[in-house]
Amino acid sequence: MTTISTQSVPVIAIDGPTASGKGTVAQRVAEALGFHYLDSGALYRLVGLASFKAGVSTDSEPDLIPIAEKLNVIFQGDRVFLADEDVTDVIRQEAMGKRASEVAVHPGVRAALVARQQAFRQAPGLVADGRDMASVIFQDAITKVFLTASVEARAERRYKQLIAKGFSANMSILLQDLRDRDARDANRSTSPLKAVEGAHHLDTTSMTIEEAVNQVLAWYKAS
Repeated sequence: MTTISTQSVPVIAIDGPTASGKGTVAQRVAEALGFHYLDSGALYRLVGLASFKAGVSTDSEPDLIPIAEKLNVIFQGDRVFLADEDVTDVIRQEAMGKRASEVAVHPGVRAALVARQQAFRQAPGLVADGRDMASVIFQDAITKVFLTASVEARAERRYKQLIAKGFSANMSILLQDLRDRDARDANRSTSPLKAVEGAHHLDTTSMTIEEAVNQVLAWYKAS
């Protein structure tokens, strides 16, 4: 019986700031290719939620590391379970997004989640989105994309998402929150958000989802 090395499994790595649309684009690309999909941000949101439930501060790296290491999570279709509790909607709330950004600055937390993320690399292929997919987790990705949009466009998208899900939202607060998260993500000492050399830049400010998906697919097929 022959086994396939995970290194031979193609990866499309899509990085970018919060609410840039990378998750939606990555999911659509994965569906189009029949690939697996990794939403790495969900893992940090789950650490944020689990630490909240445990009463652990996002400033306390020594207490956050074991939570990240022992995270009891199951991804089932489009649902996410934490210790058998469906937390799909809870982790998408703004409070959990903020906590995710805060726990992600800790090197120990990031290190604890590396192997868990790399385990998603399975045949026939993987589309992974996050902040450091191309720069750290899948440095040998066959296609690397840095997907962004103006902060105003991102705030508007997030506002519409929250309202559609029945959550309350304030545009000015969302704008400031996105700017704060951008600063944390870009300036942290470990795995800062950045476009790696050789990455394709995709600004989706004025693009439809279909246009963005088609562009990523074109880059992949040309690689």
